[in-house]
Amino acid sequence: MSMPCVHGVGWATSMDIARAIFQLIIDLFSLLFLLTRSRGRLTAENLFLRKQLAFYKERGIKPGRIDSASRFTLVALSRLFDWKNALAIVQPKTLIRWHREGFRMFWRWKSRIGRPTISEELKTLIRQMVRENPLWGEERIANELLFNLDIRVSLRTVRKYMPKQPSRESRGDQRWSTFLRNHAEVILVCDFFVVVTSTFRILYVFVLLEHGSRRIIYLGITAHLTAHLTAHLTAEWTLQQLRRTVPADHLYRFLVHDRGSVYSKELDRRAQNMGLRVLKTPYRSPQANSICERAIGTMRRECLDHMIPLTENHLRRTLKVWMSYYNQSRPHSSFGPGIPEQASCASKSL
Repeated sequence: MSMPCVHGVGWATSMDIARAIFQLIIDLFSLLFLLTRSRGRLTAENLFLRKQLAFYKERGIKPGRIDSASRFTLVALSRLFDWKNALAIVQPKTLIRWHREGFRMFWRWKSRIGRPTISEELKTLIRQMVRENPLWGEERIANELLFNLDIRVSLRTVRKYMPKQPSRESRGDQRWSTFLRNHAEVILVCDFFVVVTSTFRILYVFVLLEHGSRRIIYLGITAHLTAHLTAHLTAEWTLQQLRRTVPADHLYRFLVHDRGSVYSKELDRRAQNMGLRVLKTPYRSPQANSICERAIGTMRRECLDHMIPLTENHLRRTLKVWMSYYNQSRPHSSFGPGIPEQASCASKSL
C-alpha cells in the first residue's frame, strides 16, 4: 500500500520542478522581449500596472501563494533596480529571506560531500595496472592515466581502489615493545619533570625506576641550571644521581631515557662504564618511555596536584613519603594486582 504513495509523491515533485522550469523559461523570454521595447513605452506600461496594483491594495485583496519560479524571478529582477518602492505583495524582509534561501541552496549544491564516483571500467583498469606493475605507486598510475589516456584521477582515488598488499614478512629484529617485554627485569628508565613552589621557584625532579617492577628507586630534586641561561639540568648532577643510586653489583643491563640535552654524550659514556647500555627513545615519542611517564602522571594526580610545596626540603620530604607508599602499599593492576617491592629485581636477587 505504501509503494503507490511513494511513487505518487515522486511524480508530484517531478511535475513541480518541470512546471517551475517552464515558468522560468517564459519569464526569461518575457524579459528579453521587454528589452527590445523603447524606454518611454516601458515607463508608461509600468505606471499603468502600478495604478491597477494600487486598486488591489486599496480593496485589501490578497494575492495567492507565490510559487518557486515566481520567487526566483522576483529575486533575480530585484538585482537590476531599486526594488523596495516597487514591492507590494510581500514585505521587504520576505524578499531578502528568499534571496538567502536561494543562496543556501546554491552553496549546499556547490559543497556536496564526497568525491564523484568513477566508472567500474576505470576501477578495473587501476587494479589491473597495479597487478601488472607492482613497482608503480599511486602517483605513477595517476600520471599514466593522465598522459596516456587523458583521464585525470586524484592520488587518493587511485589509492582507494588499489588492491590491498599482503602483510609484510617479519623484519628480522625485535620491535621496541617486544624488547621492553623481553628485558623488562633488567631495564632502568628515567625522566625529569618540573614542580613550581609557592614562591614560584622552579624545581626539577629526577625519577629513576625499574621497568619490570615499576618500583621507584630514586627521586632527586634540584634547581641547578646550566651556564647558558636555559632551563636544562647539568649532566654532571644527573650522573652523580646515577652513581649514588645504582650499586656496583647491580643486575641491570639497559638505561632508557629521552634525547634531552641534559643527557650528554659524556653521561652516556659514564653510564656504559657502569655496565649500563644506554637506549635513547625516538624524537617526540613519550610512549616509548610510557612506564616512567605513567609513574610521573600518577605522582602528579595522587600527590602534587593536591598540594603546593613551600620549599625544596618540603617537596623532598613529601615525595619521600609518597615514594614509600607507591613502592610498598599502592597496588598495581598490572601485577594482578601487586606491589612493586615484591616484584622488584633487587628483591629477587637477595
